[in-house]
Amino acid sequence: MARNDNSVNMKKTKDSYHHGDLRAALISEALKLLEKQDLEHLSLREVARNVGVSATAVYRHFPAKDDLLKALADHGLAMLGAQQKEAAAKARGRLAFAQTGRAYVRFALANPNLFRLIFAHMPARTKPGAMSPEGLPARLMQDFITMDVGPKASTEQVFLSALRAWSIVHGLSMLILDEQVDRKVAEGLIDRVIA
Repeated sequence: MARNDNSVNMKKTKDSYHHGDLRAALISEALKLLEKQDLEHLSLREVARNVGVSATAVYRHFPAKDDLLKALADHGLAMLGAQQKEAAAKARGRLAFAQTGRAYVRFALANPNLFRLIFAHMPARTKPGAMSPEGLPARLMQDFITMDVGPKASTEQVFLSALRAWSIVHGLSMLILDEQVDRKVAEGLIDRVIA
């Protein structure tokens, strides 16, 4: 009987080793699928099949598709923030802020399905004082806006300035993604529109 227990333990260790962090593997696979297909066609079963696990294994980490989508949105928001932070590090002051906006648009163009997912699953925060403290993109914007309008600016001033800046980059992103602006000329426009 001890031998059977060891066999079970060895199998458990082998599965754990093979998949490492199953949650991360599922998110990674879902991100790959989002590069090729739109959100509506993403299924938990396909993600499970591609990772090599049963659908039941997926449900332990993501009981519903919406749970996976929320995790993907969080991951995408972190990716966006990291790219904006990297872009800002290459410049100073207002130029650094412009670089974060340009990185935002370029992220949207490089990851259209993920970009749309992020904003479909991000809680609404459209009132003064409601900037997301947990989201790196929002923190970066708030820091730059506060630096621009001054540390003694009112919450409403910071909010309006942030909303203005976000409207420009998000609007430009959506206009290009929705083919209202020709993608062939988009790259040249990004630097000129976001100055």
